[in-house]
Amino acid sequence: MDIIIGFTIFGLGAALGFIANKTLSTSNQENKQLAEQANQSESNLAQYKLDVAEHLDNSAHLLQQMNTTCQKAMEQMEQSTKLLQQVTPTEDEVMPFFSKETQEQLAQTVALRHNRDEKIEKDQLTEAPLDYSGNPSGLFDDKKQTVTNTEVTD
Repeated sequence: MDIIIGFTIFGLGAALGFIANKTLSTSNQENKQLAEQANQSESNLAQYKLDVAEHLDNSAHLLQQMNTTCQKAMEQMEQSTKLLQQVTPTEDEVMPFFSKETQEQLAQTVALRHNRDEKIEKDQLTEAPLDYSGNPSGLFDDKKQTVTNTEVTD
């Protein structure tokens, strides 16, 4: 009977060991998968950091180029402004529209022109406009249009 109890205990121990091994083996595999995922996530994060650093470097380079271009544009604007100021005559140097002789002739003819201060007397209108008069005209003429086509087609 001791031998039977020993074999039974041995069988139960083997079965428990087999079940424990399967359970621990599954959790061990899950641990390995989780570790691999963590390593992959870390490598993805490192690559993302490199991409962001490269993007920031490119952005800084482009902004530097923009700054240089803006400075060149400002210098050109200053040069253009200086050139315009040199070419633009002052009020004393303004060229008249008419020549001096023409201006003298215009000054002499001012007296010959009619006086603008004179007021023109308006005619007193005693008649109503033709559109409201007894004889209609224009758009208010009440002539009916005659119909030329009286045939009815069925």
